[in-house]
Amino acid sequence: MPAIKDRPLIGINTDYRAVAKGRATHSQLSSGYYDILLTAGALPVILPPFTKELDLAPILDRLDGIMLTGGDDMDPRKMNLAPHPSINVMNERRENADRLLCKLVQMRKMPTMGIGVGMQELNVVNGGGLYLHLPEDLPRCIPHRDPQGGVHRHTVIMEPGTRMEEIYGPGEIRVNSYHHMGIRKLAPIFRQSAIAPDGLIEAFEGKDPSWWVTGIQWHPEAEGTISLDTQLIEAFVAACSVTKGSLHLAKAS
Repeated sequence: MPAIKDRPLIGINTDYRAVAKGRATHSQLSSGYYDILLTAGALPVILPPFTKELDLAPILDRLDGIMLTGGDDMDPRKMNLAPHPSINVMNERRENADRLLCKLVQMRKMPTMGIGVGMQELNVVNGGGLYLHLPEDLPRCIPHRDPQGGVHRHTVIMEPGTRMEEIYGPGEIRVNSYHHMGIRKLAPIFRQSAIAPDGLIEAFEGKDPSWWVTGIQWHPEAEGTISLDTQLIEAFVAACSVTKGSLHLAKAS
């Protein structure tokens, strides 16, 4: 593991839970996200859901990368779509904060990994679109989650010539799957890098070689994930380490 001063600082966005009976307003984060970054040699920094650039930008100035976490569903109304009974809408403060974060990391070309809804947010903010409920929108698709809330798994196939193929090699891997929404239209700045057997996009990466960005639909932070997930996190941390000096030099100039 590199010396502490050489380890990249990677920000992780948090969920936001409003006041409820017997519970104060709070932010929360699964420990898996910061544990996988620690294991891969990074130092995680937990980010509050700030909705103003003047609050968030000074923090980003000190970071070397961003991990966008999973969570509840994006609000269809913010995408000019009708609500759907299957959707568990995330808190508005979190979605507003996440959208701002997605915009700023793209502007700054910060190494970024989007996981689950974090992947979907990156896609939507950059001009892509979503399926709201796969069983209805793609009735012939394979199952992408366990309706009972358990762990569901399926294979994903690497696209030739992509970062995912470089990390995992050609062919397929088996991943966990918890989602009912999915990418309908991929944002123009991204290209698909892994697909499910039914053709649904399960991973994408940036077309711009100056921006290391990857979105994945599965959850490498979840308990009991396969060891292959470590390779992807290590590649992300390595990208943050490579750009560490150049990012801070650019901010100082």
